[in-house]
Amino acid sequence: MPTAPPRVPAATVIPPQHGASGAGGPSFDLVGWVTTARHSGPVGVFGLGPAPIDQDEQALADEAVPGWKLLLRAGLNLVVAYVLFDLLQGPFVWLISILLPGFTHAAGQQDWWAITLSYLLYVPLLALFVWIFGRMGRWKLVWRRYGRPLLRQLSTAGEPMPPAQPQRGGAASPAAPTGPAEQELPDVWEPLRNVAHPGTLALLDAETAQRHVGDVDRQRLLQALSCVRHDPERLGALLGAVRDHGAAACGHPSGARDLAGRSPAQDLLLRQVRLGAVESVPKNPAEYRGADLALDPLLLGTSLLAVGPPGTGKTSRLARPVAEALCLQALTGSAVVVAVGATDADLGPADWYDVVVSPGDPNSGYGLDLFGGARQLDEAAARLADALLPDELALRAEGARLALQQIVGPFHTAFGRLPGVRELVLLLRGERAAWAALLDGVEESGALPAYQHELAQRERMHGTVDDPGTLLADRLALLDRPVFAGFFNPSEGDPEPLPLFALRALDHPLRVRVALPDHSHPEASRILARLAVGQFLHAAASRQDRSLFAGLVVDDASAAVDSHAIRTIQRLRGANAGALLMLRTLIDLPEQLRAPLFGAVGGRMAFPGIAPWDGKLFAESWGTVWVDEKDVTRAPDMSGGMIRKFFRGARTVLAGERAQTESVTTRKVERRRWSASDLAQVLPRGHAVVSLTSVDGTQVPPLMIKLP
Repeated sequence: MPTAPPRVPAATVIPPQHGASGAGGPSFDLVGWVTTARHSGPVGVFGLGPAPIDQDEQALADEAVPGWKLLLRAGLNLVVAYVLFDLLQGPFVWLISILLPGFTHAAGQQDWWAITLSYLLYVPLLALFVWIFGRMGRWKLVWRRYGRPLLRQLSTAGEPMPPAQPQRGGAASPAAPTGPAEQELPDVWEPLRNVAHPGTLALLDAETAQRHVGDVDRQRLLQALSCVRHDPERLGALLGAVRDHGAAACGHPSGARDLAGRSPAQDLLLRQVRLGAVESVPKNPAEYRGADLALDPLLLGTSLLAVGPPGTGKTSRLARPVAEALCLQALTGSAVVVAVGATDADLGPADWYDVVVSPGDPNSGYGLDLFGGARQLDEAAARLADALLPDELALRAEGARLALQQIVGPFHTAFGRLPGVRELVLLLRGERAAWAALLDGVEESGALPAYQHELAQRERMHGTVDDPGTLLADRLALLDRPVFAGFFNPSEGDPEPLPLFALRALDHPLRVRVALPDHSHPEASRILARLAVGQFLHAAASRQDRSLFAGLVVDDASAAVDSHAIRTIQRLRGANAGALLMLRTLIDLPEQLRAPLFGAVGGRMAFPGIAPWDGKLFAESWGTVWVDEKDVTRAPDMSGGMIRKFFRGARTVLAGERAQTESVTTRKVERRRWSASDLAQVLPRGHAVVSLTSVDGTQVPPLMIKLP
């Protein structure tokens, strides 16, 4: 069975291609990118983003106060405090003269210690005014919001500007003059230098100084070193390649050293892709507020399910960045990615991928091997049968698998190859000429005794009412169309097909895009989506070499999710693989698959506008939390006489709140983290709620994030 191009060993030298350059263009500050501070926060926090801000509920309430209202209230209290302080100075001096007549006489004689002490006597009065009117005017909040940032800005205005740091995702920073200070920076090639001879890294050091080495180059060379460190022969080949070709050594089979138009949401050093900013709202835990949430292979390894209607940003704000991150990691030799979606799905340009399978497109460079997801014939036939049957015919899946297995095995034995689409259609329908040719071929091969029982059983089913072969033939005929000629396994007499890509080739750092003709041939696209996803899941879970992270991105998984796929997704956690599945609504799935799918994935993401019945499953999967519920009974304070009412009215004007009596009752209650109504109606546009789980079991609680 045809497979993908062979994987290039780590020590193989690929000469630099024309146009290949470091990340972000011809100039990239690799030293600055490596030495940029990355904070270690909770699981899922973006290392290059802001650190979490630990805010309590009172701080959140303070931040919600409008600026104009805060400044007006503070100014009004300041004016009243000044007027009262000025009015009380006369009575205060009169009181001091009565209590301390000798001190007043000394101050009148211009005694310096008496004058100083007289001013110090004003300090308690001034502190009392600041405490009273500062609390009502919320001067402390005004200082935190406006005064402290202004003071910090004024203090840094006269300081020299620090050298520009590289932008996230490897964007180049402006060139800075070199000097002796650069010699004190950490050695970005220290792992290589520890095993290399003097002078081996001369070309690499020169390219680094000239800013011609990108983040992809560094991570690729270090990944190659980790693969050959314990093999002296391959280690010598690697060091020789670095000596001769510098940063272009051990290149990706495509020769690419970066992606065109990459976003700044990538950090290859930590293998993270930024999802969005965690909002400072009470529903978000305090240890995540203000930080950026990111996805990495450890979190994607438990798979992620995203649900949201069209137009909410599932593809452009989630699928494309994740596919981009996996493509970058594939260029470093640490991942393999398969992106499945409609032709017009925004999963990145075609030059991001090494293999583009686009059935029905005359410009496609590859076809799809219908049996490419398994190494055994029975498994390959079973995967094809599962893909051909629609969801409503899943009850006949076992008979369909057996029918295909009774044909594929004998056909391969008789002719030494796998059957083509047209040959399968004829054999499943029981056409006499095709069936007779199969029997003759099996007999000539000498394997008739081994397959006699299966062939006889399949022949008895021809033409019966419950024959699954007829159903399979009708479904398979959707792929036997002139527009798909040459894209699938050929039959005898067919012209030479395109190179067929087999999805079992997941031990190569390949970037694969499966573009489906969703608009022109919707039912054929559903079959191909189930086939591609099923082959990937089976190959990823059963592969022997799991050194590469195998990532799957499915733009619309409504046609690809079945009971077999759900069972296989659960096995990806221990296979260094993961999937990103996106759905418009859970109604697209059979009801018996919805809850098992939520249980199979470790990450769940809800976008605005989902239906309440969709939000119910999210709410149930995220569970409940114990919270302190306060029942507050407020009533206007009408007690006291005229004087007390006057002061109470003045306080209402200054504090902005009416005086009330309160009765507070506190109790612990169990509440949903996010209710179905919150997800369906309260979640604002441009936001999402996401929970993640690492392969080691560490959980990221449901967080409301603002999408980029």
